[in-house]
Amino acid sequence: MNLKQLAAQLGLSPTTVSRALNGYPEVNAETRDRVLRAARETGYRPNRTAQRLATGKAGSIGLLMPVGAEVMSDLHFGEFLRGLGETAQKEDFHLVVMPADPADEVSALRSLATSGYVDGLCLAYIRENDSRIDLMESFGLPFIVHGRFFDPPHPYPLLDVDNEASFFEATRLLLQLGHSRIGLINGDEEFGFAIRRRDGVVKALAERGLTLEPRFHASEQMTEEGGQRATERFLAAPERPTALICASMVQALGIVRAIEQAGLTLGRDISLISYDDVLPLLRPELFTVPLTTTRSSLRMAGRRIAERLIHAIKGSTQDTLEELWRPELVVRASTGQAPGKN
Repeated sequence: MNLKQLAAQLGLSPTTVSRALNGYPEVNAETRDRVLRAARETGYRPNRTAQRLATGKAGSIGLLMPVGAEVMSDLHFGEFLRGLGETAQKEDFHLVVMPADPADEVSALRSLATSGYVDGLCLAYIRENDSRIDLMESFGLPFIVHGRFFDPPHPYPLLDVDNEASFFEATRLLLQLGHSRIGLINGDEEFGFAIRRRDGVVKALAERGLTLEPRFHASEQMTEEGGQRATERFLAAPERPTALICASMVQALGIVRAIEQAGLTLGRDISLISYDDVLPLLRPELFTVPLTTTRSSLRMAGRRIAERLIHAIKGSTQDTLEELWRPELVVRASTGQAPGKN
């Protein structure tokens, strides 16, 4: 069935049907629902080439994927990508993923944005002094950012997690349990999310007159090996920390191994709180000692970002530019009273 046949079946003009299928706001909700229902029932699929010629739109959203010798395989990126893809499929959009060298992302972004293959872009992994926002605004292409700058010169569309509040609450829980020597195994503090997480820990400690000691502070890629290496270094100190906070469930794997190899019992001798992106292959409740986590789903973030981006492409009104999610603190057995405080 082609567009004219679908329009004839519905008693509508081909233009109205085309606009309904492409989400134009001037088509009322009742007509749009009727057209979409008929398209599903008949198995109608628009001709992408004809659609692009008629609307000037590619029906696609885009994302850069960092690749190269220095880029680790990233479960977090995969889960975020999964969320983007689910919404793109639901909205009948293509998802274009372009590999890019992290050292030359600006060139890759310019290439993708001007290719004509995408109607809008998602930006992720925000750094300090990141030039990509200004670049995107110069193209006039809809975009949305997963993450935030510090003190941006002007508002821009974004979705982010309140990382500072997340790690502030995690640190405060440990302080309430009597811990005063608290270590942080963070992500790479080149990125905004990691800087904010560190700031949350520092802020909570400062309220008790404490500081984040450099010897108990690590900033690196969120890998299992990195988590184990940092924990081994912390535990070798004359006065080891009684509690740890880490930025990733992947890091937590290495941290737990180091704790067990040191002959310590998690939740009794040393406590641990991990950030949890709700990774299906790493569930905190299934660790030998279930992990306390600050939980926020990357998959859900990907879904929401794709939804907002596609609405912007279709011309739908946005309620707000900045959307900030508050992670949930889920207490499990890996956090206990500080040794000697029972």
